[in-house]
Amino acid sequence: MFLNHVKQTTLAYSPISFDHSINQNQNKALSFTTKPSCPDVYSCTKSIQSYLRNNQFNDALKLFDEMPVRDSVTWNSIIKGCFDCGKLDIAYKLFEEMPERNVVSWTTMVNGFSVHRRIEVAEQLFMIMPLKDEAAWNSMIHGYFMNGRVDDAVRLFHEMPTRSVITWSSMISGLNQAGKSEKAILLFKQMLCCGVQACSVTYSSVITACANVQDLLLGVEIHGHVLKLGYLSDTYITAPLITFYAHCKQIDSCIKVFKEKLHTSVVVWTSLLTGYSLNEKHDKALEVFSEMFRIGVLPNQSSFTSVLNSCCELEDLDTGKAINGAAIKLGLETDVFVGNSLVVLYAKCGNISDALSVFNAIGNKNIVSWNSMIVGCAQHGYGMWGLVIFSRMIRYGVPPDDITYTGILSACSRSGMLDTGRCFFNFLFRYKPVKVNLEHYACMVDILGRSGKLNEAAEVIKSMPMEPNTSIWLSLLSACKMHPDLKLAERAAEAVFNIDPDCSAAYTLLSNVYAFNGRWNDVSRIRAVMKSRGILKEPGCSGPV
Repeated sequence: MFLNHVKQTTLAYSPISFDHSINQNQNKALSFTTKPSCPDVYSCTKSIQSYLRNNQFNDALKLFDEMPVRDSVTWNSIIKGCFDCGKLDIAYKLFEEMPERNVVSWTTMVNGFSVHRRIEVAEQLFMIMPLKDEAAWNSMIHGYFMNGRVDDAVRLFHEMPTRSVITWSSMISGLNQAGKSEKAILLFKQMLCCGVQACSVTYSSVITACANVQDLLLGVEIHGHVLKLGYLSDTYITAPLITFYAHCKQIDSCIKVFKEKLHTSVVVWTSLLTGYSLNEKHDKALEVFSEMFRIGVLPNQSSFTSVLNSCCELEDLDTGKAINGAAIKLGLETDVFVGNSLVVLYAKCGNISDALSVFNAIGNKNIVSWNSMIVGCAQHGYGMWGLVIFSRMIRYGVPPDDITYTGILSACSRSGMLDTGRCFFNFLFRYKPVKVNLEHYACMVDILGRSGKLNEAAEVIKSMPMEPNTSIWLSLLSACKMHPDLKLAERAAEAVFNIDPDCSAAYTLLSNVYAFNGRWNDVSRIRAVMKSRGILKEPGCSGPV
């Protein structure tokens, strides 16, 4: 019997830890006793595949067990189904029991473990494959990219005996997604030099790479090639082209590509929508979103995220609420990406109550969800709310990152929580997953400055392991205005001028400190320096300057 007599692995290592607590139904289904026969192998295999497509794993496994005869297609189908359902232990056991394994069986195993982030197991299986075809090599390369092992993917690519356009395209796409767009472009050029004809997938990836590095000349050249080859009607070419021109700030070219034909693909419409957003034409982005509904193109998560970003930049709360209603009608109210964008919009517009309602409705919150809510509370003086959300985050086992602690420290600053801010700042030096950065120091200086602890703030700056930036010195200078300290103000202003000699905020703040101390000659001197340098006072800064 399959489970009652589990063989020891034939490999010299145990690639996975088997789970022996399989329920009785699965245990029964996995025993290979003779059961009523199926009509034929082909029909039973089709039924198994149908069960798996409909997430009826136990039924598929039971039918597989009842088959008196199974061919390689049946075995490979049930193994793939195990991976699709996350049953890695059963997949491996079935693989071991296969009477004859072909290259598809091995490749299915390699791909399955790669997808489930068990890349070491996939790697071990790939190494002992008796025969490797191109699909197996491609699967392992793809697995390396999926698991962030870019150098291993490149090494394997160079070891391959033969490479087709699929291999080259996979490499270009993988490098691009790993943030190595320049290398992706170089590989594309190398591919052409090797006489390999690019396909639409290749062009789509390299156009995206050109967008990332804003290589306008190469992108335009590739545009010409795809036009000659007749690929421009392909959605997977049109959308990246629009995005490419948007990244290169060529919005007219975006529109021209879009108008080449009447598009009904949400991907293409979203690319144009995002293009307008990237080029700060947010009103146009809202028009595109409205037009999508008019012609019957239903927006997806990316469409909503992009248009809500435009609402955020315009601080258009009313339109944002209308878009929120549209998302609810389309069943996207609990989507994490749409929800995060709504939280940011409501928070930026000061509507913290609605931001919190949306946040609570998000199904599977990610770190962005928690950070957006904490930062939103901090920005509008709801420091205690921010701390409550942070405590919930910790209780749910979500590890905070550097942005989380920036938000928490900012919340302490704006709500006057000096002791709490000190505790969090000091804890950061013991919390290994997060490295204390400039933003954290700036927040702590602001906390101390607002509380009138100017000397302590100056000591924090002195203790910094990195050079303080302008915002840190300006924070101290601003505190010197609230709690007048002329000597420290002059020192902070000098530090700012050493970094940015034309910083208008520093001139204004220093002038205000001089005015408070009745140093009117110094106020006049500051005004004269600003006039000679052509420095204008920043809007919103009150004072004698």
